[in-house]
Amino acid sequence: MKQYFLRRLLLLIPTFLGATFLIFALTRFVPGGPVERIIMESSAMGGAESGGGSRTSMMLTDRQINELKEYYGLDEPIPTAYLDWLGSVLTFDLGYSQRFYMPVIDMIAERLPVAAFFGISTFLISYLISIPLGIVKAMRHNGVIDNVTSWLIFIGYAVPGYIVGILLLSWLSFDLQIFPMGGFTSDNFDDLTFWGQVKDVMWHTTLPLICYLIADFAVLTVTMKNNLMENLSADYVRTAVAKGLSFKQAVMGHALRNSLIPLASHFGNFLTVFFAGSVLIEVIFNIDGIGLLSFEALVNNDYPVVMGLLSITTILFLVGNIVSDILVALVDPRVKYGS
Repeated sequence: MKQYFLRRLLLLIPTFLGATFLIFALTRFVPGGPVERIIMESSAMGGAESGGGSRTSMMLTDRQINELKEYYGLDEPIPTAYLDWLGSVLTFDLGYSQRFYMPVIDMIAERLPVAAFFGISTFLISYLISIPLGIVKAMRHNGVIDNVTSWLIFIGYAVPGYIVGILLLSWLSFDLQIFPMGGFTSDNFDDLTFWGQVKDVMWHTTLPLICYLIADFAVLTVTMKNNLMENLSADYVRTAVAKGLSFKQAVMGHALRNSLIPLASHFGNFLTVFFAGSVLIEVIFNIDGIGLLSFEALVNNDYPVVMGLLSITTILFLVGNIVSDILVALVDPRVKYGS
């Protein structure tokens, strides 16, 4: 098993290189890069100063354009430029934003507390609710609790989180004015007491958390219920009861552990969600997190930020898959990865 996970770790390298090189190459062919933006701004300024007449006075010369390409590293072949970027990444230098002229690593670090809050909260709440609820639904299949919660789960499956966000924002924030229209904290956050700050954060994050949780709540609950019901009908549960165990002891001691295996395989995905967040939810609620940063970087063609976020997200995704495999092996002793 150690050799298996060692091979998985070694496979991180070519997978990371392939994913990042593909996106890096695509950014060279997407219009609207920094040089094109500067040329457009220069042309617009020339047109404004000349009163709509000739704009040649503000047009950039070929030499100036070539200097801009050299400054942004666009004059090099794609493989050479990629190797330069990769060398910087290996030294934890993600470059500078072409839009805000700030270190990319600092821009990401500023938004990590927001990502950590939503990532940890989503993970804890979804698992703490979904696992017990899935157990209750399986033990009392077709009962009142099962039927009532099935409607909520159906909504979670059918309606995307960002649609729920729009509805909640329109109803509870705009119409009833119970919650704020957006943001992570109030403008006077620094002036509040500690418990006042806690209350303010919860006031601002209740609606976004609902949107984050609704999809995971539905998936995890149904997965837990279906797997537990499948194990309850297995022969080993009936055998355990026949040997003298109560039905509850057979469920908790045998069926429950086997039912947790699919949830363990889902665990690694939270590493990516923990960092990346949700682009649409953060845009709707105007939360200055990693998701909103990704959206702004894509809209503004800020390629260093895009590549920085992509590199971190790719690593977390690949590591998350390995973590999921390790958890499955711990939960299910029958799993023996090849040596």
